[in-house]
Amino acid sequence: MKVGVCGHFGNGHDFFDGQTIKTKIITSQLEKKFGVENVLCVDTYGGKKKLFSHLFGMIKMLHKCDNIIILPAQNGLLFFAPLLIILNPIFKRKLHYIVIGGWLPSYLRTKKWLIYVLKKFNYIYVETNTMLEALDNIDIKNTVLLPNTKELKIVDLDSINNSYNEPYLLCTFSRITPQKGIEDIINAVIQINKKYNRTVFELHNYGQIDMNYEKRFKQLIDKVPQFIKYKGIVEFDKSSDVLMKYFALVFPTLFYTEGIPGTIIDAYAAGLPVISSKWESFDDIILDGITGIGYKFGNYAELVSSLDKICNNPKLVNNMRLNCILKAKEYLPDNALKPLIRNINDNE
Repeated sequence: MKVGVCGHFGNGHDFFDGQTIKTKIITSQLEKKFGVENVLCVDTYGGKKKLFSHLFGMIKMLHKCDNIIILPAQNGLLFFAPLLIILNPIFKRKLHYIVIGGWLPSYLRTKKWLIYVLKKFNYIYVETNTMLEALDNIDIKNTVLLPNTKELKIVDLDSINNSYNEPYLLCTFSRITPQKGIEDIINAVIQINKKYNRTVFELHNYGQIDMNYEKRFKQLIDKVPQFIKYKGIVEFDKSSDVLMKYFALVFPTLFYTEGIPGTIIDAYAAGLPVISSKWESFDDIILDGITGIGYKFGNYAELVSSLDKICNNPKLVNNMRLNCILKAKEYLPDNALKPLIRNINDNE
């Protein structure tokens, strides 16, 4: 078989986290490229409880597949990466590690022994140039830039509504958790509307609610004004249709090591500019003033100031929509996955 993919597929359950979505998207594209019969999958669902099953699946994959791809989270990396390096001298397969998000460089500062393991992979794929540089600084040279990707319908510019009026519709479109800055944007919208004594902005929140945050978030939504709503979960292939009706997407993340968040690709495909905190890799995906507006990471006052600026100059946002649509094309699978497909096909 051409390719083996080891990642979190969810065992038939609905998961909307970045790891599961990216694993499924990349596997689907590999099946289209090489045929379903040439792609073998090992689902890491179950974690430590299914270690023996995962071990058996990995050995089967090494036995049958020319290329092995892993897409683990942090705990999975500690298990699967050393396992592959121990077993691969027997099978001599080409090893690929696709990093999900931007956490790896900082993580390796606390797990320095893992640097030796990762150097033995043929390729390590990272989402941003920021990560390439950070890994190069710790002498990991086998890196390849592989942007995040989604197979989305990119809207036509003519279908975008540029004649927005108050209340301007804002949305968040990622996991509902404090670390995504959800309470910051809720409070900021309330503050702006209170300042002008009218509903300048209406905020709709989409996404899967983190299990540990569900009770608090539902209590919060019950207490906030009617211009703030929770709108549930949107199927990944319907995101453009939902987002295109909004004025802007807000991404107030408090995760400094985000990679290329899928939510921003969703927004671009819908011609939707992004108001975002400047996390570590911000400049790799958002062109400040061109496809979005950035504010200092974790700075609530600057978030409020950014909202204040666009409510007084809405054309600032509308003028970015074409740029967003053009940027979205970079993240379509046919463009974004070229390095991975090339390396799989390389016989050297």
